[in-house]
Amino acid sequence: MDVAAARRDAVAEGSHVVRAVWWGAGWGIVAAVAMALFAMVAGLTYLGNGFFTPLYHIASTVIEPDAMMASMAAAMDGRSFHLALVGMLVHLGVGAAYGVLFALIARVARFRGGATVIFGAIYGVVVMLFSSFVGLPLAAAVFGGGDPIRDMPRMVGWPTFTVEHVLFGAVLGTAWWMTRRRRVRAE
Repeated sequence: MDVAAARRDAVAEGSHVVRAVWWGAGWGIVAAVAMALFAMVAGLTYLGNGFFTPLYHIASTVIEPDAMMASMAAAMDGRSFHLALVGMLVHLGVGAAYGVLFALIARVARFRGGATVIFGAIYGVVVMLFSSFVGLPLAAAVFGGGDPIRDMPRMVGWPTFTVEHVLFGAVLGTAWWMTRRRRVRAE
C-alpha cells in the first residue's frame, strides 16, 4: 500500500472514530434522560421521596449535601428546583461520557443485530458497578459529597439502581443496533 492510500485510510478511520464519539455523546444523553425519567417516576411513586429527588441527589455530587436537603424542602413547597437543573446537567454529562465509551467499544467490537441490546444492558450493569464502587466514592471524596453520593446505590435501593442502569445500557444498545441497521440498508 502506498503512502497516499495509507493516509486516506487513516483519515477515513479518524472520521469514523469522530462520528462514533459524537454518536456516543448524543445517544448517551438520550439514554441518561430515559434513566432519569425512570428514576424520577420511581421517586414519585414507589420510593415515595418526590419526583425531583433523584436530580437533587445527583446535584449533591457537586454541592454541599445540606444544600440538597434545603432545596428538596423548598421544592416540596413549590419554591425552588434549581438544583434539579444542576443534577440533570451532571447526569447528562456523565451519560454522554459513558455513551462515548460504549460507542467506541461497540465500534471496535463491531457489534451487530439484536445482541447489541443485550451487550448494552450488560454494559449498563458494568457502568453501575464501576460507578457504585469506584466513581461515586471517588466523586464523594473529591467534591465533598459524603454519604449521599458514596452510598447512592443503597439509598436509592439496589433493585431500582440496577434497573436504571440496565435501561441506560439497553437504550444505547438499541440505538446502536438501529443506527447500524439503517446504515447497512443505505449501502
